Amino acid sequence: MMPDENKFIPPYALNTAVLFLVFNRLDTTKQVFEAIRQAKPPRLYIAADGARDGKDGEADKVQSVRNFVMKNIDWDCEVRTLFREKNLGCKYAVSGAITWFFENEEQGIILEDDVVPNQDFFYFVENNLEKYKNDHRVMMVSGMNYFSDSSLDTSFFFSEYINIWGWGTWRRSWDLYDVDMPEWSKSEVKKDFQNKYFSSYIWRYLRNIFNMIEDKRINTWDIQWFFCCLYNHGVCIVPKVNMVTNIGIDGTHVSGQTDSHFLKKENLEKSEYLEFFPNVNVNTQYDFRIYEEKIKPQVRWSDFLCILKFFHLYDFARSIKKKLL
Repeated sequence: MMPDENKFIPPYALNTAVLFLVFNRLDTTKQVFEAIRQAKPPRLYIAADGARDGKDGEADKVQSVRNFVMKNIDWDCEVRTLFREKNLGCKYAVSGAITWFFENEEQGIILEDDVVPNQDFFYFVENNLEKYKNDHRVMMVSGMNYFSDSSLDTSFFFSEYINIWGWGTWRRSWDLYDVDMPEWSKSEVKKDFQNKYFSSYIWRYLRNIFNMIEDKRINTWDIQWFFCCLYNHGVCIVPKVNMVTNIGIDGTHVSGQTDSHFLKKENLEKSEYLEFFPNVNVNTQYDFRIYEEKIKPQVRWSDFLCILKFFHLYDFARSIKKKLL
């Protein structure tokens, strides 16, 4: 039986810095901040984008979030802030904040304002950041497991599927990141991806999301990080149980709850923190299940919309989907 997260006893004082990415959602920010406050990181970095022009009342919301966080830091820690005066958007505000973070830290934990971790998350990430800091095959540590399974023999495994809803990484990994993803323009890179992801729908999914970045059709930063990890043959550490839950159903790029939101959080046994696996073998079953259950439906829907567009029925289909949801 997994320990009750409400009875969590810290095994020791946390040593790792935390980057907290906030914007204009005070309700979700409060919940994430409370988890950070309980963990008491020794160094807290707070980054906030500026309010968008033409958004009535947003400047006040942005300021209220900043005020709340700064007024409620009640433990002994070093605090640094990156509060933007102008709105940069997700692509440059978030990627720029992470770069700023790793200009000051060798490794660290990153939380957005709608991702609530349990307390075990902080120690799980910290331990693995320390154990794998010199293993360049490992690009990051995630706190999210879509298919939480406490019966697994190991406390974590390795995955090629990257999830940034509660994660940690190193400066040496982030140094490989480029928000403009220039390597994708090379035909040989596309061919390598196509050869590796021979399943047609996986290749189409990756090609489509990477093309959206190349064509500047979406203002984001995380797809580029996904590409960076795949391009550099990196893997992600995934806990056997899920440690975070996304409570943000009204964000910049997401509107409405998905089946990946509000997942149950569980803890590990303290002895499991100490596990170390020198052989970095990808859990292909986990990755395949993600693509089958999470990605394949998206690809099918996208294919369906392409057909509807051809017959000028796209807007009608979107209205029907909205009513069904």
